[in-house]
Amino acid sequence: MRKTLVAASLMAAVAGSSFAAVPTISQARIDAIVRSLQAQGQQVTPQQREMVRNQLVTAELLKQDAEKKGLDKTPEFRAELENMQTMALANQAIRDFQRRNPVTDSQLKAEYDRLVAQMPAKKSYHARHILVKTEAEAKAVIEALRKGKPFDQLAREKSLDPGSKANGGDLGWADAANFVGPFGDALTKLSKGQVTSTPVKTEFGWHVIKLDDVRTESAPPLEALKPQLEQKIGQERVDQYISDLKAKAGVK
Repeated sequence: MRKTLVAASLMAAVAGSSFAAVPTISQARIDAIVRSLQAQGQQVTPQQREMVRNQLVTAELLKQDAEKKGLDKTPEFRAELENMQTMALANQAIRDFQRRNPVTDSQLKAEYDRLVAQMPAKKSYHARHILVKTEAEAKAVIEALRKGKPFDQLAREKSLDPGSKANGGDLGWADAANFVGPFGDALTKLSKGQVTSTPVKTEFGWHVIKLDDVRTESAPPLEALKPQLEQKIGQERVDQYISDLKAKAGVK
């Protein structure tokens, strides 16, 4: 918010200024700000480049006025300038380190394999259910199933769930955690094709659940995770680089 207000103030100032000459801003200065924005993940359009140029023009005009007033000689300015120079050089050091230590494909693959090995096997369940008001009704449904009545037919006839009854009680594929506790717990105990032998009670009523199928979800491919992995490895290296500098300097 503060940066936006400052930028807006600068734009307003240049629009209303009465300076005779418009300062020339080098492309290198514009590119430096654009690189900084891109490093933050922003996409910079030609219109934004022009906005950057206008802001630099305004800043240059304000700088000239400040110098006329001697503000560049104050201790406050000197301290601020020193801090800005320090941060700018620090950023240059980091960029230089990153250029000299690029993340390789083999390192990406090793990090990907390590993360995949740590991921717990994630299962997805294709379930159906029949929802009724009472335990007695649910037991009657289970008995009808034992006698050979098709599950999908009973769901269309008996289920109170408007979202699934027309599809034979089909709930589609989902993680067991997506269901309310008792339902999800009962679902994970079923084998493929099996129906709960006793009714399952939840806040919605009584359920008879059938597990149509179960599958183990595979990890996303390396290419899908490549940008995140590059950022992770790169940041870890920068952190180590800084830690090493602190250790050499005796900084804790």
